[in-house]
Amino acid sequence: MYDTRPNLIIGFHGCERQVRDKLLMNPNDYIISQKPYDWLGHGFYFWENNYDRALQWATEKQERGIIKEPSVIGAVLYLGYCCDLLDKRYIKLLAGYFNKMKDYSSKLQKELPKNKDVKDDAYKNKLLRNLDCSVIEYMHEKIQQQVQSDLVLKGYSPHKIFDSTRGVFIEGGPAFEGAGIFEKTHIQICIRNPNCIQGFFLPRQETDFMDWLAKKAA
Repeated sequence: MYDTRPNLIIGFHGCERQVRDKLLMNPNDYIISQKPYDWLGHGFYFWENNYDRALQWATEKQERGIIKEPSVIGAVLYLGYCCDLLDKRYIKLLAGYFNKMKDYSSKLQKELPKNKDVKDDAYKNKLLRNLDCSVIEYMHEKIQQQVQSDLVLKGYSPHKIFDSTRGVFIEGGPAFEGAGIFEKTHIQICIRNPNCIQGFFLPRQETDFMDWLAKKAA
C-alpha cells in the first residue's frame, strides 16, 4: 500500500563541470555508476536536497586529482517503487537476500566481499562498500529474474522491480565536541530506472532577499 514514493524531490549530483554542461544540453546522455563499492548498488547517484554536500564531494575529488572543475547539477526526481533503507521493511528484505547470497557463496566455497576503509579516512567510515553493493545488486538480480520467469509462465508477476534505492549514511567526524551528530551525514539516492529523473537543472545562487528588496525600492 505504501510501497511507492509519490512525491517529487530535489537531488544534487556532484561532478565535473563538463559532465554538468553535457547533461544540461543532452539529458538522456548519461553514464551510471557501476563500481563494485557503490554504496547503494549501481545507478545514477544524487544527494537528497543537499547542494553543499554534493559540491563538497566534487571538491574533494578535485583535491585528489580526479576532477578538474568541481560542479553540481540539480535534478527533479520521482523515486517510484523505492527500496528505501530508511524503512524497516526494506532493511529486513535486504537482510533476507544477504542470507540467501551467503548460503549460495558458502556452497560455492566463495568468500563474500567486505566493506573496507580507505587509508586516508581518519574516521574509518568503510567508504568502500563492496559487501553492501554486492548484496543490493544480488537482490535486484534475483527480483528481476523472478519477474521475467513469472511473465513467461503466467503473463504477469506479483513482484516488482525497484526503480530506486535510498539510504541515510552517518559519515565524518562529530559536528562538535561530544556530538552525536556527524558532519557528513546525508541521504543518498541511487536511481536505477532512468525515467525517475524528470529533468536536470542548473542550480542558481541564493539571493539575499532583503538586499534584493532594497535595490528594487531604490
